[in-house]
Amino acid sequence: MENILCDYIIVGAGAAGLASAQYAARSGLHTIVLDISGPGGQALQIIQLENYPGIYPSVSGDEYITVMQKQAESFGAEVIQAAVLSIDKIGQLFHVRTKKTDYTAPALLISTGAEHRVLDVPGEKEFTGAGVSYCAVCDGPFFRGKNIFVVGGGESACTEALYLATLSEHVMLLHRRAQLHAGAAAVARIQNDKNITVRYNAVIKEIKGKKLVESVVIEDTETGIQTELPADAVFVFIGMNPRTELVNMLPKDSLGCIITNERMETGIQGLYCAGDVRAKSFRQIITAVSDGAIAAHEADTYIRGLSGNGIAT
Repeated sequence: MENILCDYIIVGAGAAGLASAQYAARSGLHTIVLDISGPGGQALQIIQLENYPGIYPSVSGDEYITVMQKQAESFGAEVIQAAVLSIDKIGQLFHVRTKKTDYTAPALLISTGAEHRVLDVPGEKEFTGAGVSYCAVCDGPFFRGKNIFVVGGGESACTEALYLATLSEHVMLLHRRAQLHAGAAAVARIQNDKNITVRYNAVIKEIKGKKLVESVVIEDTETGIQTELPADAVFVFIGMNPRTELVNMLPKDSLGCIITNERMETGIQGLYCAGDVRAKSFRQIITAVSDGAIAAHEADTYIRGLSGNGIAT
């Protein structure tokens, strides 16, 4: 099996990974980016990226990621579509194994992101990006004054519902249980917001429409009665699953996200973490990019401290 020696390995080619690749390669590090699905991550679901500073008019997530990849590659980063099978550290070097190639480097970034938990109902996948969303800040402004449904009963669902209620007077929060399980302050704000209606013991069974979301079928979990209501948007906040399988030994927060310091350092020297897989309070493309840039800077400093000029370059 081929073994490639490099300076910096990045696992995950979303916004955090590509930003880190750009900064690392530009500083002269031999940088390899690995991702089972190729570049993009959750950014590919964005129809219009309109809240990223400096990008105006808005572009699609696909356009944004394409430019990011080209920019990173222009500095020498290599973006490779491959599944990472295992990660080990022997001495000062990380060994990252894929099906065809082993990669070895003194510094490694985990930017594998997180997956939104889904409702798994008819219409959800089909209308993702066309009325179904998992990010109120990203997509809420497209539905000003529209019929908005928010699914979930935790802190995230309540916080996002309150934000969406500043954009529309027609926000309905659906929760499958008899009471919300967010903090008392958030629950009180939900109950006192005239723009939010809470419907308990309710689940969405189907999302309908032609090209865009037009209605939702809601089922009362106690009676089994189903009702179809007009809808323009469905925002789903029922949790996230951070992709930490490759580094399960690292400390995590209550949500399963990897804990780092402000330098993106984990508890293992030379191992960094950035983006949605990292424990933090705000998840946006701009914060992922920031994480990635910081990780690259810290990795560069670390690597040059080991050898005086990098390992493979």
